[in-house]
Amino acid sequence: MQREEIGNENNAKEETNFRVYELGYLLAPTIPEADVPVQYGNLKELVASLKGVVISDEMPKMIPLAYLMVKTVANVRGKFKTAYFGWIKFTMATDAVLELKKKLDLDPNFIRFLILKTVKENTIAAKRFVRGEIHRKSRVLRDENNETVVPINKEEIDKEIDAMVAV
Repeated sequence: MQREEIGNENNAKEETNFRVYELGYLLAPTIPEADVPVQYGNLKELVASLKGVVISDEMPKMIPLAYLMVKTVANVRGKFKTAYFGWIKFTMATDAVLELKKKLDLDPNFIRFLILKTVKENTIAAKRFVRGEIHRKSRVLRDENNETVVPINKEEIDKEIDAMVAV
């Protein structure tokens, strides 16, 4: 019985050692567009080889960068204004993440990457619906003579137009 308990404790420790991570990355635009899915597949295989489990991901897409990025590979400085941006969310042992980082650092196709701890749930911010009149603060409008301007009431305007047309 003690051996089973010890085995269960080790399994529990291994499960708690796994965390959810998200990797955002920029691939060099010098990669031919036909080879981008290959790089994407290689990254997923790398995560799987380190006993990681992919939760969700997105194929890299070409985007313009906000500023010029520079990466030196084999004593050659590359300057990039665009890159393929992609991301992958996965679970992995905490010590294996360091190995993943080392391997990505050595890959010349990655301009930059960022590994974050996150949660398994979908974290994309949804658009919120706000009821217009209830949540708006009322403002007092004033014209150039500093007189209070009354907001326009459509029903009153329609009545006035009807009265003018009827004459």
